[in-house]
Amino acid sequence: MSSEDTPEKFNRWRVVVGDRRGARRRRWPTAMAAAGLTEIPGRPRGRTAPQPGDRVVRLAVAAESVDWLWHLIDDPFALVQVRRLTVVVDSWRIPEGGWSGRLGPLRHVLAHQVRLPRGIQGRAVVELEVKWSTPLRALLTAIIPLLTPVRPIPRPASADVAAQDVEPGWLGLGQNITMVRGPLPGNNDIRAHDVVLTATGEPMPLAQPAATETSVVTTADSAAVAAPAPADLYAMTVAAGPYGAGLAQRPATALIDLDRAVVTGRYGPFGASAGRAELTFTDAGDGWGYRITGSDGLLCEGRIDRPWRSEEVLAALAGVAVLHCATVPARHPLAEAGFLVHLILAGLLVHVPDLPDAVGAHLADEVRDSLRAELPARTGQDLEWEVRTVAQRRSAMRLHAGGFALPRLTAAAFPTLAEVPSVSALLVTKRLQHVIEAVNAIERQTYPNLEIVLCLHGVELPAELRARVARSARPIEIMTLPAEQGFGEAIGAATARARGSLVTKFDDDDTYGPEHVWDLVLARQYSGAMMVGKGAEFVYLQTLDTTVRRDAGVAEQYVSVVAGGTMLISRGDLEQVGGWRPVPRSIDRGLLDRVRRAGGLIYRTHPLGYVYQRRSDGHTWDPGLEYFLRGGGMQWSGLPRHREFGTESGLDGLTTMGVAAATEPWAAPHR
Repeated sequence: MSSEDTPEKFNRWRVVVGDRRGARRRRWPTAMAAAGLTEIPGRPRGRTAPQPGDRVVRLAVAAESVDWLWHLIDDPFALVQVRRLTVVVDSWRIPEGGWSGRLGPLRHVLAHQVRLPRGIQGRAVVELEVKWSTPLRALLTAIIPLLTPVRPIPRPASADVAAQDVEPGWLGLGQNITMVRGPLPGNNDIRAHDVVLTATGEPMPLAQPAATETSVVTTADSAAVAAPAPADLYAMTVAAGPYGAGLAQRPATALIDLDRAVVTGRYGPFGASAGRAELTFTDAGDGWGYRITGSDGLLCEGRIDRPWRSEEVLAALAGVAVLHCATVPARHPLAEAGFLVHLILAGLLVHVPDLPDAVGAHLADEVRDSLRAELPARTGQDLEWEVRTVAQRRSAMRLHAGGFALPRLTAAAFPTLAEVPSVSALLVTKRLQHVIEAVNAIERQTYPNLEIVLCLHGVELPAELRARVARSARPIEIMTLPAEQGFGEAIGAATARARGSLVTKFDDDDTYGPEHVWDLVLARQYSGAMMVGKGAEFVYLQTLDTTVRRDAGVAEQYVSVVAGGTMLISRGDLEQVGGWRPVPRSIDRGLLDRVRRAGGLIYRTHPLGYVYQRRSDGHTWDPGLEYFLRGGGMQWSGLPRHREFGTESGLDGLTTMGVAAATEPWAAPHR
């Protein structure tokens, strides 16, 4: 009997995720009222619960929030196989008005229905039926993008990953991720798995003929074969667990799932006078406890092996800027390191001056050093605290995100897969005087996989300039278009020449810090937005030789507009919405409108690393200087001199790839 024809063991079952207090008074459908119940976290009540691999005809899942659905994916119960699934999310909120989610890929869907509240929040219900019993994890992987924005890392090639008898909470969603219980299933036609994750780094016993039908796999169409050779089963094994992964002879690296670990909607507070709190690790919960206390007492407490930040916890930490920790006990070093990373991604500046080496060994050098480093002076500018917080979070994301770290760990077997997604920087200009400066700004980006597409619009690049640009250490594509073609057509032609999976627009006269592209790529991943960018918060007014910081809206939010010179979108999404409009001006607005009409989200990340240049002429939109000066924000004479904005001295060479630490302090601001 094939796995698709195996009869179901359970007719009905219920699961409650994250709402133990309301489980008994919940109103279930009449057909499910008498079904058995499993609480997560918790234990099943009543009869024996379904086990991984068991088949259930109809399953109802009630979750307190979408976040709790993510946690269910990591639970062993997610390996139960289901044909009819109802998911109820009690507290659902639309990310932004106009957004539309989409059901992810699934095999042979017979029916699905979505009921969402008419307002911005309320109860969401998803019903789904498939022809063959399918692991709950696979069904939830398809349902979650209906309820919250998810946008996978674009890759031209990637490994198939099998997690054998482990549940890595940092692995995230993915069509190429398989969760296995017991022996590894094989495949007669192709290597079954590229990377295998196990608790020890060594594979469990291979599939035997008797185990073929009982191996538990999260893909509905997988089929096991008997006792294949290891080389036919996998290319590489990695030691992995709930909190991280590593290779032999090296400490495991603490890892997180960027799709759900980063807190959106929070930016700040910053500064020496902002709120502070103290983190202590306690003996509660067999040594897994923690407490965070502020000036008025306890803010929150919990377990480090469950770094799940509920809305109540986030609300309690909303006024906290700096979280100090006097000591880490190193009872559970990997879990403690991962917990510190989670706190950083909650938007806190975390300070652990005496971080034990046993815990620091599981952190990237940048992150470990930032935890131990002295805090900015209490008499210093608030902006220094802001830069420090953003830099710490940026390092944690790019060095501890599972989606970036696992390909690096497996580079010995697949060296080309360790590259980050390719990005094309589109630079369309008709002002030759800005070409070298603009190319320099792209050249200095720390993002490694970046090409430049330079489109000369109605002008020819003189031989001397062409020779200098051609010496760029970045891959560069140079093209020329006649002035008769509109700006929208020109940037469309530049996009057609781009080779990157992601494209981002650079304006020839704006100022960009060296981490700018990294900021956009990371924001796209953790926000799930179709388009990301920054706000024009820092504005240089040429006629006054002054930079002002204006109120351009709240950062780290879904918005309706971002600065045109910062937009980043995938090539596939851009083409799906129809690409650039062939208009002579306002091309940025044209694309923003198309993204919104398609039900896509636009996300504004933090404003650091971008200065909008307002010159004396050449702008089609001119609201007057008063527009930019109103609000009484911070001001600088000239440009702020700091590495974060790429304005410190010594970075003028076209071939500069790395960026040294800042050598100049901030220029003194004035009001």
